[in-house]
Amino acid sequence: MEYHIRISELPTSERPRERLKQSGVTSLSNSELLAIILRTGTHAENVLGLANRLLVKFGGLPGLSRASFNELCNEHGVGQAKAAQLKAAMELGRRSASTQTEEKTTIRSPQDAASLVMSDMGALQQEHLRVMLLNSKNHLISIHEVYKGNVNASTIRTSELFRSAVRENCPAVIVVHNHPSGEPEPSNDDIIATEHMIKGGKALDIEVLDHIIIGNHKYVSLKERGIIS
Repeated sequence: MEYHIRISELPTSERPRERLKQSGVTSLSNSELLAIILRTGTHAENVLGLANRLLVKFGGLPGLSRASFNELCNEHGVGQAKAAQLKAAMELGRRSASTQTEEKTTIRSPQDAASLVMSDMGALQQEHLRVMLLNSKNHLISIHEVYKGNVNASTIRTSELFRSAVRENCPAVIVVHNHPSGEPEPSNDDIIATEHMIKGGKALDIEVLDHIIIGNHKYVSLKERGIIS
């Protein structure tokens, strides 16, 4: 029989929980952090091996975040309890990041705006369109999701797009949507939709500062492309 080393048989300094206690959470790799969440492996595979296998299978943390509950359950060594732990941990991380970034954040560039939503929106399997509300000093007030599904000029209604900005009396917004393909290059529909957004904002005296398309760890700013003047 092939022998598989258990986590308890590793030197104390090599065990994820002990390393976290001694060196801090930032010193741990993604697989070690994942191992702490999973807690146990199987008879044939310790928890670090399971964590590494999941990261490879799903393409790292973004892919693991996109995986459905059933997909996780179907992985050997996971099951419903561990799948629920993984989904809960991913969602807590997303909510924590969202809360922190909405506290007096100043948007000075397209990169500032993109970085607020990149980790979350880059992992979504459908197109989502969100609106960042800004005050006169470009401080972020809040982020609102407006659409889920195909984002094009025919589906975007001015009343829905700018509802939250009108309600909170915001002078400017940044529109953000994602491409599930991972490639943020704007399509013709994206450009037409942007023109509609700008026209609708002018009618309400709300400036559309930018329309940013999020891909997999990259983005495109239509402001930087010169589509928004």
